[in-house]
Amino acid sequence: MQFDNAQSEALTQVLRWRRDVRHFRTDPVPQALLDELEELMDYAPSVGNARPWRVIRVTDPGLRAAVRANFNRCNAEAAADYSDEKLTEYLALKLAGLDAAPVQLAVFTESDPPEGHGLGRRTLPETLRQSTAMAIHTLWLAARARNLGLGMVSILEPRAIEALFAVPPGWEFAAYICLGYPEFTDDTPLLHRKGWQENTHDAWRER
Repeated sequence: MQFDNAQSEALTQVLRWRRDVRHFRTDPVPQALLDELEELMDYAPSVGNARPWRVIRVTDPGLRAAVRANFNRCNAEAAADYSDEKLTEYLALKLAGLDAAPVQLAVFTESDPPEGHGLGRRTLPETLRQSTAMAIHTLWLAARARNLGLGMVSILEPRAIEALFAVPPGWEFAAYICLGYPEFTDDTPLLHRKGWQENTHDAWRER
């Protein structure tokens, strides 16, 4: 298949408007749309086609409250690393959409899945984690293209989350995702708008 300019531009717009959403409406996401996103997530590339991501949809209020409590504790500890103006800026950031996001997903990586038969990961086992990261990014873009927002809650203690969900041995916590309809859309990242960190453009090198 050959993609035309309009399709290429559409992808560029999805990438530009893909934001780490923190402000969600509470409207439910239709189950048919969630099913579609699950299928699209499975199109993500993975080492040896191992597809090591494991996703738990978190609907239990008690589990959600426990995740929120863990976030509050970790966030308070993180705030202690800053002082003066940077502390004020940190406290002004809205770092989680846990209160309103209608869909919440706990994502894990199986560290030694039978799928893939070890192909491609013998010398670089971290490619399993990278595969999960690509699956999350695939979900992120697919959600944005359907006018949904996604945000990752990174201020959590991994071992505590693994224990909370009583996952099997070998499942490593990868991400906690909030998903839903955003209160507003913006092509400027939150951390830009708040003056926390601008994009840098010097990652590529030539040898």
